[in-house]
Amino acid sequence: MAGKESPRQKMINMMYLIFIAMLALNLSKQILQSFGTMNEELTDTNIELVERNNQFMQGLEEKALEQAAKYQDLKLKADSIRNISTGLYDYLEGIKEGAFLTAESKGIQRNNYSKLDNTAYYTTLFFDGEELKPDGQEFLDQMNSFRDSFVEIASSDPKLVSIAEEVSTKFNTGDIQTEDGKPRKYLDYHYKEMPLIVGITKLSLLQSTLQNIEAQLLSTMLEGKLKIEASLTNFDAIVIPDKSSFFAGENFTGRIILGKNDPTLKADKVIINGNELDDESMQEGKTLLSFPAGGVGTKNIEGEFQFTEEGELISIPVNTSYEVVPKPNKATISADKMNVVYNGVSNPFTISFPGIDANKVSVSTPGLKKGKTIIEKGRKKKLTGASDYELDLSKLPPQLRGKKQVIINVTGTLPSGQKVTSKVPFRIKQLPVPYGTLDNDNPNSLKKSELINSTVTATFGPDFDFNLPLRVRGYKITVAGIGSRVVSGSDLDGPAKQLVQRARNNSIVTITDIQTSASGSTTEIKNATGISFTLVN
Repeated sequence: MAGKESPRQKMINMMYLIFIAMLALNLSKQILQSFGTMNEELTDTNIELVERNNQFMQGLEEKALEQAAKYQDLKLKADSIRNISTGLYDYLEGIKEGAFLTAESKGIQRNNYSKLDNTAYYTTLFFDGEELKPDGQEFLDQMNSFRDSFVEIASSDPKLVSIAEEVSTKFNTGDIQTEDGKPRKYLDYHYKEMPLIVGITKLSLLQSTLQNIEAQLLSTMLEGKLKIEASLTNFDAIVIPDKSSFFAGENFTGRIILGKNDPTLKADKVIINGNELDDESMQEGKTLLSFPAGGVGTKNIEGEFQFTEEGELISIPVNTSYEVVPKPNKATISADKMNVVYNGVSNPFTISFPGIDANKVSVSTPGLKKGKTIIEKGRKKKLTGASDYELDLSKLPPQLRGKKQVIINVTGTLPSGQKVTSKVPFRIKQLPVPYGTLDNDNPNSLKKSELINSTVTATFGPDFDFNLPLRVRGYKITVAGIGSRVVSGSDLDGPAKQLVQRARNNSIVTITDIQTSASGSTTEIKNATGISFTLVN
């Protein structure tokens, strides 16, 4: 049994209690200050997100006015999302403003976060004992209405289903399971007896989530490239003849399409060789051509497409040529992938002579062999037709290696027995710089747990049509304000994971110096471009 404490011991115990209370008070002020700083950052981010989304909507509205068939339905869906998102955002802003005004009425400035510790504001606003007041019920109604309306709109588009699922999760107002196993009501868990600045920060975070989801949805609806892909200045006018050459006395027949062959796009005016085409020729997605081919020789096709974009006249030039021939005298040689050939891959070709049977056409170019492998619907397919060839630049003789072009030599035998030949040069290019990715994705933000379990990957991108898988051999990861780590292989090692664990919320992470190699090729691959994203809790 313990004896009675002396007066001196009682005094010491009392001093310890006072000291602990002072530590707790100081810690509490630091925590409140941290929430205030976080709220400042969220508020700045929200302003930027609102401005970006406003600019997106303004650009979309201009596109819908100029090309209603292409953009009107998209604009209506975007307007619906914007209306419900803005409604909830403004409602949350009103609650935050009310909290600040309550503090100011007591002489506390908005940025004096350590004094914004009043825990009665949200309790008094939302609760009447254990029951909800009308303001509390309105909060839940606002959240539920936004969530249900958003899901209804987004779920109708397969591309937006994942975003709808994210909204269902992040704006779920159901009971929350606590660590002690007892569920708590949404408002009770988040706002009851919550310090003023903590509640304000939570509201700002909800607003940030709103704007990020809106930006993500608008970006997905146009695959994140509205201004780039929709701008008419990025289209090329392409003349596609019905055949590659014409005989004297024939009509030239063909069509002009824009680079992406957009079926909803129609020119305001098309002028070819000084003549304006009639309305019948200008169809949606293409413009039909028909005029005398002319005499033997090279003929030019010159003119322009005219469109209205953002209130200004946009002119896209047409400049091409075709051959009028008395008999076949030039081979039709085209690279299946593009107008150049690449080192390090097998380049498929289709080679033929107009008017000459394929079995009477021969090719005598080093490294070119019969048959070719293509990728069709994601699978390799071997073609062995008479016109199918494949060029491997690694098979060139030593004296031709290092050259900037390769010559395709083709000989054809006419029905009369006369031989015609053609030599066509193709530029040799090195493989492009690959793109750095995380699990084949380029995220704007990641959770720490997601990053730790991610694999650094690399790809040549969608515009490089060859099947050449890349392997990451190493890279450098940098966490802003913490440090850097050079990693071997594609996965984060132990020190790199520790680096990530030490990062603060909203830290910027960059992955650079991504060293890669190609499977099945000895060609040296350049380092992939870097990755940058934000770490979030």
